[in-house]
Amino acid sequence: MLSHCYEAPADPCRRSQLCLFTLPCCASCSQQVFSPKDVLEGCMSPLMLSSYSGWVLDRMAGQSDQEMAPSRTSTPNKYTPRTNQLPLKKVVSASHQGSSPLSSTVLSETKVEWLRQRQEQQEQMVRAVYDLASEQLKRFDELKELKRHQEFQDLQEVMEKSLKETQGQQEKLKEEHRHRAKVLNLKLREAQQQRQRQEELERLRKEEGQERLRRLYSIQEEVLQLNQQIDPNYRHKDLPKIDLSAYSSRGNQICGLVSGLIRTASERGFPTQVDVANIERALQEMRGLISSMQQEIAAAVEEKKRRDEESRKQQELQKKSQMKAQNGAPAQLPGGKQTKEGHQVKTDKSIMRWYQELQDAANRCAASFSAISNCKDSEVKKTKMDLQKAATIPVSQISSIAGSQLREIFDRINNLLSGKSVRSGGQNVSVTQHPQGLDFVYYKLAEKFVSQGEEEVASHREAAFPIAAVASGIWEIHPQFGDLFLAHLHKKCPYSVPFYPAFKEGTSMEEYKRMLGYQVKDSKIEEQDHFLKRMSGMIRLYAAIIQFRWPYGNRQGTHPHGLSYGWRWLAHMLNMEPLADVTATLLFDFLEVCGNALMKQYQVQFWKMILLIREDYFPRIEAITSSGQMGSLIRFKQFLEECLQKKEIPLPKGFLQSSFWRS
Repeated sequence: MLSHCYEAPADPCRRSQLCLFTLPCCASCSQQVFSPKDVLEGCMSPLMLSSYSGWVLDRMAGQSDQEMAPSRTSTPNKYTPRTNQLPLKKVVSASHQGSSPLSSTVLSETKVEWLRQRQEQQEQMVRAVYDLASEQLKRFDELKELKRHQEFQDLQEVMEKSLKETQGQQEKLKEEHRHRAKVLNLKLREAQQQRQRQEELERLRKEEGQERLRRLYSIQEEVLQLNQQIDPNYRHKDLPKIDLSAYSSRGNQICGLVSGLIRTASERGFPTQVDVANIERALQEMRGLISSMQQEIAAAVEEKKRRDEESRKQQELQKKSQMKAQNGAPAQLPGGKQTKEGHQVKTDKSIMRWYQELQDAANRCAASFSAISNCKDSEVKKTKMDLQKAATIPVSQISSIAGSQLREIFDRINNLLSGKSVRSGGQNVSVTQHPQGLDFVYYKLAEKFVSQGEEEVASHREAAFPIAAVASGIWEIHPQFGDLFLAHLHKKCPYSVPFYPAFKEGTSMEEYKRMLGYQVKDSKIEEQDHFLKRMSGMIRLYAAIIQFRWPYGNRQGTHPHGLSYGWRWLAHMLNMEPLADVTATLLFDFLEVCGNALMKQYQVQFWKMILLIREDYFPRIEAITSSGQMGSLIRFKQFLEECLQKKEIPLPKGFLQSSFWRS
């Protein structure tokens, strides 16, 4: 393209077109491709004369003269080219020198007019091209708009169709939902009505059950009061030989039967009319028993009066000497203490003295630190709290993870009781911080160990041995701790003495239940299962302590509360009347934990006692056990039969072997 701008074409007209109207864009003709937009912009830019315009005009002028000459002569002649050396020089000179008089004379008016017309034609052509391009662009935009509109319409139709389908489905779902809601409302109303009827029936049943339960409690209270009138140790001043043990035994059985019936009824929720009838029959039997006893006593008193009257008459008839001789004769007294048929109810006097001494010691200890307990001073309160935490937190951390951990806990407790400073709660604590600190720590420590048996051992039976190991070690070094431990244990679990508190006239049922070991909160007595679970935990801890010694203590010394106390407890338990559900549970727990150690210690005597339990004592327990209390009895029976069959009592679960202390 650039070569055309400098080359003179053969056709003069074409040469004039190329050279005269050379556009500014010719400088960019080196580009390979031109877009329509570039052409239009180039055509619309202002026109400029090139440096060869003079030469072109000269050639065009010469051509015009030649065309005009033939027209004048009307004789067509062959074109004769003019020499162009001088005009070329003039034009070249004009192109280098700018406008000159020569170029002004060369340009004639005709040529100027022709140039103007040519320029107009070019402008018209440019406008035509521009208009054509504009029209094509408009058509292209219209085509795009039409296509977009058609796509929009198609999309709108699809959306409308989808919307209609969706609306149809929604209407269908709404209809189904209304139908289901109607059905559910009907069912809900029916369920509500049925629930209201059930609630009404349940309310009536509860009211009747509560009324029956109150009736049962009143009957039980009356039965216990009547049973208190039967004292096996009763001795009438005129009837020293009268024996009421049979009445006492039967009275205890009736009390146990009534308690079992009430417990069974409570476990079921509320007692039935059959339960009320059974307990009323037991009440009638108790009343009949009291009446029979009173009649027997009255008959014996009448017989004694009759005999006394006859004796008085005979004495009046006899002589004074005979009376003296008769009075001087030795009276026939029984050679020994008369044994009673059946088992005793009251605990042996020596055991009761031991029990009372422990309780008195605990009371004295509590009174000794009353100043620190009741003090309002903030500093003393803080000291008390620090001492209590230092004593109780290590006990709560006792576990069977490792022997080294138990030894660390033992050392902390022993150091605290020895007056040394221990670390607790990020600070040093010592019993020497208060004059009554040692008694306070002894008391709280013993109380905490019993609570661990009541709670931790009751829930996890294997925990009895690590707790017992630490407790026996502390007991061996600090005997005061052992006495306080036993006092707390006997107070919470009187069966560990063993001791059955008697019901005294004027004592409320709630207070009597507390004496038996039940927990009473807001006049509500704890359930029997929870009560037995707590008693079982404490008996298991006691059985573990009497057979286990701290392995790092003085091996030459004796156990402060060893197996002899366990043998004594077992013997006294078997000498007392059994209690329904309680006796079987406690005997099973005690023998399962301590039976292996007792077997090794007492050997033949132990197996004789096991046979005595199975042959003589177990039937007595079975006689007072109701159908709802058979679980503990069956478990105890299976344990006895298995031990007698294998002639061995296995080691209890959780027993700490020697390898444990190396961990």
